[in-house]
Amino acid sequence: MQKHIVVSSPKSAVKVKTVVTPRGLALWLVESYAVPLVSLEFAIRGGSAQDPTDKAGLGMLLAGLLDEGAGELDAQAFQRALDEKAIEISFHSDRDAMSGRMRTLTKNLDRAAELLRLAINQPRFDEEPFIRVRENANARLRHDANDPGSMAAKAWKAHAFAGHPYGQPTDGALDTLALIERADLAAAAKRLLARDQLVVAVVGAIDEKSAGELVDRAFADLPAKADLKPVAAAPFAGLGKIDAIPLDVPQSTIRFGRPGLMRDDPDYIASVVAAHVLGGSGNMTSRLFREVREKRGLAYTVFGNFYAYDHGAYYYGGTTTKNERARESFDVASHEIRDVALKGLSEEELEKGKTYLIGSYPLRFDTSVKIAAQLVHIQLEGRSPEWLVERNVEIAAVSGESLKRAAERAFGDGSLYTTVVGKPEGF
Repeated sequence: MQKHIVVSSPKSAVKVKTVVTPRGLALWLVESYAVPLVSLEFAIRGGSAQDPTDKAGLGMLLAGLLDEGAGELDAQAFQRALDEKAIEISFHSDRDAMSGRMRTLTKNLDRAAELLRLAINQPRFDEEPFIRVRENANARLRHDANDPGSMAAKAWKAHAFAGHPYGQPTDGALDTLALIERADLAAAAKRLLARDQLVVAVVGAIDEKSAGELVDRAFADLPAKADLKPVAAAPFAGLGKIDAIPLDVPQSTIRFGRPGLMRDDPDYIASVVAAHVLGGSGNMTSRLFREVREKRGLAYTVFGNFYAYDHGAYYYGGTTTKNERARESFDVASHEIRDVALKGLSEEELEKGKTYLIGSYPLRFDTSVKIAAQLVHIQLEGRSPEWLVERNVEIAAVSGESLKRAAERAFGDGSLYTTVVGKPEGF
């Protein structure tokens, strides 16, 4: 049985079909024949949370090597095969899943499907690309070692989630990457890449029958079940603590945060509205932007958002400012967080925030690539296609009372765990 769900805006409409393939795999399909393109997005639950502690970065290397040779094609031959047909295939590892993307003209769909099948089912992990990809990762790590933003973010997560996989850097470290061998990659692929953890979305000029055949061809030969290690609920450490990391630079980079509400919490959506009004990324009318930048000129940018993973959720924000104004910037941001926790939002702030979050949602669906990515994201969150409609309905239903309750729960007393990199004055 198929369900057809539509999310629409004045300029577009997305109709999602849930399809079961001949070999029993599920996919979400959006047919669109405006251009002769097909985009396939998938994710397999697991991600860097499955990395061994002493081999952090294993998932990142695995994703980076899947398109570096497969089957009878070595790395150069595989990339040449992609270029010959203008096929795009890429892979990425996140905290809770490894994801991939394929994009091709419909006339090259058969070749694209075969290359994707090879990459997923028969990766080679040859010596030359393994050394090259790992060295590229090492080069990024050496660069990030002196980048204030990277230093602050990694130190913040390492302390906030100490002893948990979320505290490990997804891209690993120089010493952990050095311990990873090619055999580790083959073992990880065998253990993690499986059908029971797979979610797929297909968007473009393709019908249900062809989409089912495409998904079966790429994924149906994977093992039935992944061998995932259990991941505990993420703790959160350091509330009220400030860690300063000295670095001889003219500006201080500040990162702060606290525990948040999980996606299945009844107050989650209201907390998302509160976070957007408080300091949502790109929200130039947010409280933090107004108080930190516009009124006081303390920083060029400031942000704060909730992030919900499978095993933990948190509020995370920050700014970069002159060393001599670092404490003032932090105090202003902290004051606004506490104020929202204690008082909620004004009616005007609430309505503007809801209007933006609802009105901007269709912009996530204005290209085939974006649509496919959003559909996979929704599936990873454990939601049904109805969420395309229900999401905005739930946002519209947020009241001043429900938001105040959510803000009180999410922000508590406003205490934060904070990391500052630079030569900050006043800490």
